[in-house]
Amino acid sequence: MDITSIPGSRIVTVARAAFATPGVDFLCFGESDQPSPEAAHRAAIAALADGETRYSDVRGLPALRESLAAYLTGLHAKPVDESRIQVTASGMAAVSIALAATVRAGQRVVIHNPLWPNIANAILLRGALVDPIDLIAEPDGRFRLDLDRLERMMAGARAFVLNSPNNPTGWTATAAELSAILDIARRHQVWVISDEVYTRLVYDGSPAAPSLLDVAEPDDRVIVCNSFSKTWIMTGWRLGWMVVPVGTRDSFTEIVEVSHSGVAAFVQRAGIAAIGQPDTVSRFVAHCATGRDLAGAALNGLNGVRYAPPDGAFYAFVGIDGLRDSLDLALKLVTRHGVAVAPGIAFGPAGEGSLRICFAQSAETMARAMQRLRDGLRAEMAA
Repeated sequence: MDITSIPGSRIVTVARAAFATPGVDFLCFGESDQPSPEAAHRAAIAALADGETRYSDVRGLPALRESLAAYLTGLHAKPVDESRIQVTASGMAAVSIALAATVRAGQRVVIHNPLWPNIANAILLRGALVDPIDLIAEPDGRFRLDLDRLERMMAGARAFVLNSPNNPTGWTATAAELSAILDIARRHQVWVISDEVYTRLVYDGSPAAPSLLDVAEPDDRVIVCNSFSKTWIMTGWRLGWMVVPVGTRDSFTEIVEVSHSGVAAFVQRAGIAAIGQPDTVSRFVAHCATGRDLAGAALNGLNGVRYAPPDGAFYAFVGIDGLRDSLDLALKLVTRHGVAVAPGIAFGPAGEGSLRICFAQSAETMARAMQRLRDGLRAEMAA
């Protein structure tokens, strides 16, 4: 698969138009306008001052691996041993390494749509075949996964990529659904690569969304990928990790070695400091909950709009009756109305007819941007 055959990002298309248009409110990227933890800043600066700029253990600093093991063991139903943790240069790097470890050219990988486009493109770069199963869009704006259809599609597949809580829809698998997915994967001997970067961003009062780490055994064919980007508001730091089956880490480490040769030690020190700041997570969840409320209030009462507040992640995925070109609408919202949102088509054909709004922004930004979006939708839908 040549890189020129990978589809370009429609989110980037909208963002470039927004960069060229003064005064636009950005709700199109998957990041917050809130700062990273001050403790992370201080730790990185101290590590730089101490000269931690040389190569470090490709597996990740022992202190970070141990911190992550303790964090995950405290968060989930089953303990996670340090020997199963591999540090990576971002959550996307973790997904790519998981695919490199498990998938070969010509093999079939099942994904659910709508889904963040980088995942499908990473599969294509392996020379593998992307086989999508559409999440079922309910009339009330919610989504669900058809487990019976998934069972049929898993026969003969090499891997299934799961993203829960989901970007862009906010769909969040229940514990029962995760157990069912795991049972299906075991029956068909399929690898499950679980992207859980939004696991802490849930709005029912739980400390985390249900995870495969709650139900899978250490030797299951399950790879859980995560990141500091969303939970600790550290998108630009490029720091993630994987939890891999027991006894397999050395193989994953070799792939990290040949792909990006590990993560800068001073960035890892920032990650250790962030894990030690649990209040950062609770404050950020509350911040996102406020944005979620503001998005819902602005969308309420708009004719032709289908929306349900998401169970997880920090996106409002808004269905627009009769919309056939979400990219065109998103570009008009930028140039005519001063607000940038992601077009649903960016997340696969199942996303067409929708828009994704990142509500992890300040209340002031959300109030202004959502009014612009509300006015823009009314104007464009009436045109």
